[in-house]
Amino acid sequence: MGRKEIYAALEIADHEVRLVIGELFEARLNILRAERVQTSGVCNKEITDEKAVVSAIRKAVSNATIALGCRIERVLLAIPSLEVTRQNQKIQVTIEDGTRTIRLFHIQSGFNKAISYRAASHLELVNVGCIKYKVNGITSRKLPLGETCDSFVMDMDLLFAQKKAVYAYARCVEQANLEILDICLDSYAMAQEAAVFEQAIDRYVVQVDLGRFQTSLTLFAHGKLMKCILLSEGYAKWYAELKDRYQLSDSVCYRLLQNIFSKDPQENDDHIIFLDNINDTQVQLSAKEVYALCFENIEDWIQEINETCRPITQGGNTRYVISGEGMNIQVLEQMMDQFSAAASGYVPQTIGARDGAFTTTIGMIYNWKEIQEIRKDERISVNRNEMEESVEAIRKIARDGEGGFTRKLKNMLLNDK
Repeated sequence: MGRKEIYAALEIADHEVRLVIGELFEARLNILRAERVQTSGVCNKEITDEKAVVSAIRKAVSNATIALGCRIERVLLAIPSLEVTRQNQKIQVTIEDGTRTIRLFHIQSGFNKAISYRAASHLELVNVGCIKYKVNGITSRKLPLGETCDSFVMDMDLLFAQKKAVYAYARCVEQANLEILDICLDSYAMAQEAAVFEQAIDRYVVQVDLGRFQTSLTLFAHGKLMKCILLSEGYAKWYAELKDRYQLSDSVCYRLLQNIFSKDPQENDDHIIFLDNINDTQVQLSAKEVYALCFENIEDWIQEINETCRPITQGGNTRYVISGEGMNIQVLEQMMDQFSAAASGYVPQTIGARDGAFTTTIGMIYNWKEIQEIRKDERISVNRNEMEESVEAIRKIARDGEGGFTRKLKNMLLNDK
C-alpha cells in the first residue's frame, strides 16, 4: 500500500477548538473529518484556562479517533499572530563537493543555516516563508535541483511571534498527549488557503480574519507577510445589544445574524425567525428586529477597518480579503462595496470543510506540504498501523459485498415469512 499522507491541523480559536483531518493525494486535499468543540479558555488570543483548552482538544481528538478508527498522534498547530516580526535572511550556499550540481542536501544546508538565526528573547521562530533561489543571476521560487553552478543564494523570510503565546499553545497540545508535527502562524496559514500571497505580488492586500471576539488584520505586499495587528472586536459586537436584551446565547445570536439575508431594510420583514421560552418568558424575533439591532454595528465595524487601514489604502492598488468564521454571515458578502478598497470574501470550497472557520486549518496542511519539498519529513498525524488496519477493514467490506446494515435490510425485505 502506498504511503498515506494524512495530516491533522489544530486551531485553538477564541471560543472553540477546531480540528481538521485531511488526506493529501496528488496535491488534492480530501477532508476525512472536521471537529469543533467549544471552550472558554482563550481571551484575546491568550490561554486563560489551560485545563479547559486541554479538555476541548482531547474531546475533539477523541471524536475524530472514533470516527476514523485510528489514533491521532500528532498535529499541525496554529499559533496566534501576536507581535509578528519578519527577518530576511540571504544565505550563500557553496557547492563544495566538486559536482557543481545543486542537490537537495545543499538546499537543506542553506535552510538550516537560515533558521539558526535568533531574534529577540521574547520572540520565537514560527514560519519560514517566501523562499527564493538565485542561481547564475536568475531568481526563482522553484527548487533549483540539478542546476549547474559554483554557488547559489537562498533568500527567505523568517517570521517570529510572541514566545509566551507559542509556548502556551504548545503546552496545551502536549498536555493533551499529542506531538506537534509543526507550527504555523494562523494568518500565514489563512493566506495559503485563500491564495493571498499570489494576489499580493503587485499590490497591497489586507487580510481580515473575522472571529467571534477579535479581528486580525494582516498586511501582505510583494508576496510577503509584512505586519499583523489585532482589533479587540469581532462579530460578537454586532449582536451585543440583541444578546443582552433577550438573554440569548452566543450560538443563537450567531445563527440569527446568518438570517439577515439582505442589507436592504425593506427585505427584512416581520416574519418570525426565532421563537423560544427563555427564563419563563416567551421570546419571538422577526427578521426586521434582528436587522434593526445588528446591521448598524456591522457598518461600524467596516468603518473601523477602513480607518485602521487608511494609511495603506490611500496609496491605491490595495485589496481586502475577508475570511474566518464571520464570513459565514451572508449579508457581509453584500457589503463589500463599503470597504475603502476592492474587497472580496473567502470561504473554503473543499468538501467536508466548506466553512470560513476552517480556512486556517486547511491552509496549515497545504503549508506543511509545501515546506516538505525541503524537509522531507515522513511523519503523518495518525498511527500508521491502525490506519492501515482501518483501510483494510473498509476494503474487506467492499470486497465481500454489502455491509451489515445493507444485508440485514435486504434480508428483511426478501423474507417470505
